[in-house]
Amino acid sequence: MTQPVRLAIAGAGLIGRRHAAAISAVPGVVLQAIVDPSDAGRAFAREIGAPWYASLGHMLEHGDPAVRPDCVIVATPNRLHVENGLACVAAGIPALIEKPLASDLETAETLVAAGERAGVPLAVGHHRRHNPLIEAARQRLAAGDLGTIVAVHGMFWVMKPQDYFDTAWRREPGAGPLMINLIHDIDLLRHLVGEIVWVRALASNAVRGGAVEDTAAMLLRFESGALGSFSLSDTVVAPWSWELTAAENPAYPPTGQSCYFIGGTKASLQLPDGRVWSHPGAASWEAPLSTTTHPVGREDPLVRQIAQFARVVRGVEAPLVSAREGLATLRVIDALRRSAATDQAVTL
Repeated sequence: MTQPVRLAIAGAGLIGRRHAAAISAVPGVVLQAIVDPSDAGRAFAREIGAPWYASLGHMLEHGDPAVRPDCVIVATPNRLHVENGLACVAAGIPALIEKPLASDLETAETLVAAGERAGVPLAVGHHRRHNPLIEAARQRLAAGDLGTIVAVHGMFWVMKPQDYFDTAWRREPGAGPLMINLIHDIDLLRHLVGEIVWVRALASNAVRGGAVEDTAAMLLRFESGALGSFSLSDTVVAPWSWELTAAENPAYPPTGQSCYFIGGTKASLQLPDGRVWSHPGAASWEAPLSTTTHPVGREDPLVRQIAQFARVVRGVEAPLVSAREGLATLRVIDALRRSAATDQAVTL
């Protein structure tokens, strides 16, 4: 396949527009169309000079077959992910579906099974796995530099402004930080440390009093035996979240802090700054610690994700984050939500 990969974006909201910008930075990939029923979506398509369609069905049924896209990014509201993903599968078109894969496990399983049955590649937009910082950390962990992983801790503490919730769906059940934000963090912890097999969660909406949680605390048990904890809130003024530490998105001012801490019997690692703490001599809490940082090149993970998805479309690679991987992460989030709702631990 020597022609450019022609990619359509379904959903011209914030993330859809970021994908459009990322496509322009990837050689060999062209933006074929914008699919969005809103006036704003139509105006955006006109602004960037892309063909516009009101729906995926309209594009697939009435678009010019000669310019049919090779693949689609599904960046619509969560409740439409499965519907649009199934439309792509039915048309034999690979799709990169924004996280979460679906709003519930049952429909997510339907989509994963449909894609596998049809042999249509489906990827999930857990773009942080494409960050070189994460790639380097995973290699370090796999090499055993930290020894046996014993403990993991993560934080997502931010203050979302009130106008964030002016968008109606962000106030609806399932749109709280567990599904919208934590799902990225859980996916990275699975990617770095391994499968999560047991969870216990507490959640609260005490600050905003809405239909969605604003704060949660969680315990995690990994298949390896490592234990983890995670603290989550979108009502806290603080510098500790991936958004504010990784400098991935220019919308968020970087704080220079870290938000993940992985502890092993030889050393500990903090992310995203990549600092490793260890004892130069015998390990003892009475002995001085040394710290080293291994520089990693900065690249936009959204751009890297598009480039990798293009290779998937060309048949060169499998998705870095397949639909089945996205489903596995969604299972953990579902277990955490059930644990918070029932005040009980959940074994996966």
